[in-house]
Amino acid sequence: MIESLPGYISVVFILTTFLTIGFLFFAIRQTAVQTAPAGVLIALISFWLFFTATAALGGFYTNSTAMPPRVFFFGFFPALLLIIFYFIFFRKNFIENLPLKTLTLLSIIRIPVEFVIHLLYQNGQMPQIMTFEGTNFDILSGITAPLIFWLAFRKNKINRPLLIVWNIFALLLLINIVTTAALAIPSPIQQIAFDQPNVAVMYFPFIWLPGLVVPIVLFSHLVSLWKLSR
Repeated sequence: MIESLPGYISVVFILTTFLTIGFLFFAIRQTAVQTAPAGVLIALISFWLFFTATAALGGFYTNSTAMPPRVFFFGFFPALLLIIFYFIFFRKNFIENLPLKTLTLLSIIRIPVEFVIHLLYQNGQMPQIMTFEGTNFDILSGITAPLIFWLAFRKNKINRPLLIVWNIFALLLLINIVTTAALAIPSPIQQIAFDQPNVAVMYFPFIWLPGLVVPIVLFSHLVSLWKLSR
């Protein structure tokens, strides 16, 4: 943990992480809770939550010379592989059963995430470029999510064009901040923010940002776009 950081920042982020997982588990419970892919995913997320927390508390991610960077290879990358695996093998009996409404509302969690990132910047743990004062406008996805939900699901109809455009827009914003964050982490591939790098994600609980929160948000958009395209 980052000892100099006010405790409430970590608490807010921990609660936000569990809220993110809660959204996904609620979506699974609505439509696919009895399937084997659902049970496996719930178990894997629970394991990954524990594994990344334990590794971060042990200082595993703080090695800034490792190549590939440990935050990605033992944080984000396994989650990305899991998403790909589910799209290849469990489209019919899992992916296509998840509810669009819940997946749309899930982006609300990006509001507290962005405020935590801003607080981390103010405390010297992330660069300004990663905040909404810099080039990160991901908070717009969270702010617009309730409005899109209301507009897209009125009168028992689904406004497919609106949802497709919004999901693509939100996905591009997510890719933008993930790219910025990756290039700002102290590592052999660091390209920006050398004066105040992205060190927070190397520690607990903020390792859950690339390890859990970002992959779940990414998953929600990919599933939504897949369902809407069909």
